[in-house]
Amino acid sequence: MTEEQPIKRRRGRPPKVERKYSDTKQELIRSGLAMITEFGFTASGVDAVVKQVQVPKGSFYHYFKSKEAFGLDVLQAYGQYFAKKLDKHLNNETLEPLDRIEAFIDDAKHGMVRFDFRRGCLVGNMMQEVPQLSEALSQELQRILLDWQHRVSHCILLAKQNGTVSHQFDEQVLAEQFWSGWEGAVMRAKLFRSTQPLDDYWRYFQIIFSDIPK
Repeated sequence: MTEEQPIKRRRGRPPKVERKYSDTKQELIRSGLAMITEFGFTASGVDAVVKQVQVPKGSFYHYFKSKEAFGLDVLQAYGQYFAKKLDKHLNNETLEPLDRIEAFIDDAKHGMVRFDFRRGCLVGNMMQEVPQLSEALSQELQRILLDWQHRVSHCILLAKQNGTVSHQFDEQVLAEQFWSGWEGAVMRAKLFRSTQPLDDYWRYFQIIFSDIPK
């Protein structure tokens, strides 16, 4: 057997806590998810992110070329996480289509309560900061939002097919309106520290369906 060659260290200061490269990067992304979901992207400084993970600030740039590159990775991770959450509810064939959307809303309410209304939607937070964001971050926000709209649109289409929603509605327009209103309801829930705005919003959305004859 030949002697193993020592692994060459990448440039940058090593983390204070010994981890594999990929593990540390994922920990930084998770820290960013928590910070940005609570405070937004602009207010979430690199210092606070690395402090939570216990790595030196210099080593942050060992994993990410810039704060923007970090933001893109965090945004993509959140988009994937949230898409899985949506699929869990919207693809649940044991429920009627609109009940699937309501199940997602109930899940969101529990999440806000669990974090004492400190956290909302990372995408919603960053949408408010678009004038200060790069074009790459803005484009990624658009891509994620359109992906979520597609999932809700499909669910509403199923509701049209089973007669729960009138065929005169355009499911894509309804899905767009759902997310526009939803982000506002989430911000209001944070402000008033109550899930009532989410309940009120869903009731309003259901009235749209019930007030127009099928």
